[in-house]
Amino acid sequence: MVHDMDEDTTVPVVMRLQAELPELRLYRNTLGRGALNAMKSGLRAAAAPYVLITMGDGSDDPRDIDAMYRLARDGADVVAGSRYVRGGRQDGGPVLKRTMSRTAGLSLHWLGGLPIHDATSNFRLYSKRLLNQVTIESQGGFELGLELTVKAYRLGMRVAEVPTTWRDRTAGESRFQLRKWLPRYLHWYWRGMAARFARNR
Repeated sequence: MVHDMDEDTTVPVVMRLQAELPELRLYRNTLGRGALNAMKSGLRAAAAPYVLITMGDGSDDPRDIDAMYRLARDGADVVAGSRYVRGGRQDGGPVLKRTMSRTAGLSLHWLGGLPIHDATSNFRLYSKRLLNQVTIESQGGFELGLELTVKAYRLGMRVAEVPTTWRDRTAGESRFQLRKWLPRYLHWYWRGMAARFARNR
């Protein structure tokens, strides 16, 4: 688990769990506070051939991880937990954010040729092969999943998905800032739209 500071309230919880799960490790984010830097720190620190990103608020369904891992073992460099494919769904969350996310994912699939239906979730499993080939350019927010998925597709790598259910948090407050981060999402959205033509050159 990646945490920003030692005072993080999840740290003692993880320390208690380590008695049962010794493979569970704490890793302090040294790149600067925030979700993006936490994800980048985790991706950098991981040594395994596959790296999974999941949110600490319990919104992602851990029961889908085995299916994601199987697809990665079969050769996928990105495996997305998808809310917008048959068998997936989203419970709760702001209506505007939900609508924009679904529209982006489905339009990138049908018009841009992206092999998945959910482009904006960060519930993703990546191969180290991909991570070793790309430079992360995301500057803030949660656009990292979209960036890495688009880059994998443009490189001709395999991108796959499994249906999942995303549930809105029941405690705490989301730090998602739509107005601030929308331009970065749009940057990668248009790169995704152009990916089909880049692959066909």
